[in-house]
Amino acid sequence: MGVNLKDIVVKKEISLTDLKNRKLVVDGNNILYQFLSTIRQPDGTPLMDSKDNVTSHLNGLFHRTTKLMHYGIRLVFVFDGKAPDLKHAERERRAGIKKEAERLYEEAKKEGDAEGMKKYSMRTSRLSSEMIDEAVELIGALGLPVVRAPSEGEAQAALMVKRGDVFAEISQDYDCLLFGVPRMIQNLTISERKKKRDKLSYETVKPQLIELEPNLKHLGLTHDQLIVLGMLVGTDYNIGGIKGIGPKKAVDLVKKQGDDFDALFSEMKWDDHFGYSWKEVFRLFKEMPVKEDYVLEWKALDRDKVVQVLCEKHDFSRERVEDTLDKLEAEQSKISQKGLGEFF
Repeated sequence: MGVNLKDIVVKKEISLTDLKNRKLVVDGNNILYQFLSTIRQPDGTPLMDSKDNVTSHLNGLFHRTTKLMHYGIRLVFVFDGKAPDLKHAERERRAGIKKEAERLYEEAKKEGDAEGMKKYSMRTSRLSSEMIDEAVELIGALGLPVVRAPSEGEAQAALMVKRGDVFAEISQDYDCLLFGVPRMIQNLTISERKKKRDKLSYETVKPQLIELEPNLKHLGLTHDQLIVLGMLVGTDYNIGGIKGIGPKKAVDLVKKQGDDFDALFSEMKWDDHFGYSWKEVFRLFKEMPVKEDYVLEWKALDRDKVVQVLCEKHDFSRERVEDTLDKLEAEQSKISQKGLGEFF
């Protein structure tokens, strides 16, 4: 679900060329879910190989990643570890949505409602550990580093941006800001279009850069106050927030109370909404476990491994995969030669 800060966050439109030669970290779980939800056949079923293994996530991962690499963007992927206990309710909520969507999908199927089948199927996506392992294998074959976070990937990515090891995090979720990421990028697509939420149509989008410090200054808040604002609106650890409070109202409430968060949550009757202290949620955003000794190493493309994972294991067209890899290697060679010429 994430936290809804859309209406109060200031964004800057950028282009892919602005990110050339930049190192960017990707929330792996987030992006694989996107591919599973959106890359589907006309009847709503995901792409599958001859053995009925789902391949939508690999299809999206391969084509999106190689296109971004074509622009000289250097990616690193972060995957979630063990979810915090407070996220259990959010997982149950998502499971309930999937179950209801499956029921509605079957109804649409019986009625021959193709549009309904596609619509409801998008909400039934499940990302298994096997799918993540396959994705990690493909990412490694493309020569890109992977970091397995001990808990939430967004917190791990935020640390990497803070340290300056990467420029920004690619994500659609504003939770990144609560974890303190200095810079995040939304809508990083090659086609410059994005599927509308719960709809079959697309909208035109441009990549957007969101920076934490300019936004804090714009809102007149500290980072701690931004976390508290997010908690009032609702996060994955306190679903729904405080009833009747949207992001704009939350800004005013936080400013009114300043740093007296106990007084704020007492006034908002937190204990009437949640069976645990606000401090537990706040602590998660401030002290989420992260891996300090990660290693980021970009290696040469392993063509044979890519072909093995996609073509031999999952029936991807060898001709199309080879053609994509040929174009990628040619572009990488140009970038390398240009860099060498500039050096001399």
